[in-house]
Amino acid sequence: MRKAMIAISTALLVSGSALAQAPTTPTPPAQSEPSDNEKAGTIKSVSVVDMDALPAAAQEQVTQRSKAQPAGQIQRIQATIENEPKLKSALATKGFTSRDVVLASLDNDGELTIVAKRAS
Repeated sequence: MRKAMIAISTALLVSGSALAQAPTTPTPPAQSEPSDNEKAGTIKSVSVVDMDALPAAAQEQVTQRSKAQPAGQIQRIQATIENEPKLKSALATKGFTSRDVVLASLDNDGELTIVAKRAS
């Protein structure tokens, strides 16, 4: 799970999430404290949202954010989810697979929100 948290955090940092405002050269942490990457990458809870259940305005925002992601970003997130049983299970509970994921966002409180859309 730790690898998945770091991989998703890194992917989200690259895509310009709120975590991207972290300092670019953090000071070395003390050994007893987790590093900034570990703090930023700690997933405390996962929410899976069906894009079709969102209001039209929210769907448009998700579409715009997903289009603004760097090339290959969503594939890296999907691969990370596919290799992490807890995340894969959260999607399966809602009837989705990693291929249905269009956007993922990790907030500062450790809430990972995954937006998925069934292929039509």
